[in-house]
Amino acid sequence: MRPGASAPRPAAPDPLAPLLGLPGVAEAAESARASVDRLLGHKVLRRESAGVSSESALRGARASAALEGVDVPLAELRAGDVHDPVLQGSLRVSVGLGAMVDTWDRAPGQVLARLHVLAAADLAPAADLGRPAPDVGPRLGALFSVITATTTLPAVLIAAVVHGELAAMAPFRLADGVVARGAARITGIARGLDPKAVSVPEVGFAELGVDGYRAALAGYRSGDPDGVAAWLVHCCRATEHGALEGLAVCESLQRG
Repeated sequence: MRPGASAPRPAAPDPLAPLLGLPGVAEAAESARASVDRLLGHKVLRRESAGVSSESALRGARASAALEGVDVPLAELRAGDVHDPVLQGSLRVSVGLGAMVDTWDRAPGQVLARLHVLAAADLAPAADLGRPAPDVGPRLGALFSVITATTTLPAVLIAAVVHGELAAMAPFRLADGVVARGAARITGIARGLDPKAVSVPEVGFAELGVDGYRAALAGYRSGDPDGVAAWLVHCCRATEHGALEGLAVCESLQRG
């Protein structure tokens, strides 16, 4: 160091790093990553990536709505005869995610507002769309800092934190579950877990059961380390199931 020069400023600690040390979390994250990597290696994606992504969006929207109590068979959804506002909002969110990925880690507040407009357009007055409740401002700001920051935490766990925070704080008081799952999926895409958007984590959560989803979320909401760990592991398992769903889509397209 030259005379008079300031000493390098030490790097700020990574606030999310301790999550990897919670019981079972590191192993679950590694398993989830491996499952998605197997999906991304499927040969169908060399020529049918867009088709798999489109089908993934449809199945993900259906599953996300099912977690809100609107469980519509996939065949009915394909027929286009379902007009439930929750399901329609979930479909709009799934279809719109791709256009928001590049903005997410730069302006998460803007993206979150847009997600709520899509999710709740048929449920809330226009004046309330995209407007979080004032009392969640500090917690939402802290979450935005997590989204925009550099971290060593695996992408699947960052997505789980985003999902858990938004679902727990319910910033819009309406359609927050659909928004939270959409934001988690954007995080997985943007952070490189599933850059092709071909897995279906929402199906994973649905397959693990609504009761299990709510119980795991309650654990996260409690702030207890064991509860937080259980939520993170639950999200990793849902991610594994979602990767299997993506593989099923690939196999279906391969068979023609």
